[in-house]
Amino acid sequence: MTLPAPGDPPRLWLVDAARHAAFAARSASDVLDPEELRRAAAFRTDADRDCYRAAHVGLRLLLGAHLGRAPRDVTLVREDCPGCGGPHGRPAVEGGGVHFSLSHSGSVALLAFAATPVGVDVETVPSADAVADIAAVLHRAEIAELEALEPPERPAAFARAWVRKEAYLKGLGIGLGRDPSQDYVGTGEAPAAGPAGWTIADVAVAENRAAAVAVADSY
Repeated sequence: MTLPAPGDPPRLWLVDAARHAAFAARSASDVLDPEELRRAAAFRTDADRDCYRAAHVGLRLLLGAHLGRAPRDVTLVREDCPGCGGPHGRPAVEGGGVHFSLSHSGSVALLAFAATPVGVDVETVPSADAVADIAAVLHRAEIAELEALEPPERPAAFARAWVRKEAYLKGLGIGLGRDPSQDYVGTGEAPAAGPAGWTIADVAVAENRAAAVAVADSY
């Protein structure tokens, strides 16, 4: 599988964990590393375990195909956090070669691969009550946009803003260590122009879910 070239859009893969649960369970011991196997075993529900396992088996199969290695031979590491310098920044392949990101929600996992830092996020659209409780975490302009909408429209708009924000923060490698109210990405049907040096796009996934990808323009 050809690696993404600089300037190419990220390559996205959607994993249906329910559909691939049996294959992932059979493959896990041959594909995942000991830490991934330990994490999979720690989930309390079969659905969560199936989604984690399918997402990570898929990730390793695709990384191996991109890099020309056996999936089990791909060593995953954490880059330094850009905020505090600790070893909990972006997940990465030891030795480089391709940037990637992974997110899952329910039985859906979204994977992205790029030549520059990339982040993805997928989330279930929250309830109206949840949005009322947590909307204050958004940028002040996004809060104003939500308040201008009819109440039934707010959950989907909040979800659009949230996944764009999470994708960008995951791409940075800092996650929610950076205040999500700092960056404006918009709540509308299309993302606002991304933060300098980044491009953000929405991704169509399953019904009642929102997803987005953010990719750095250079590295």
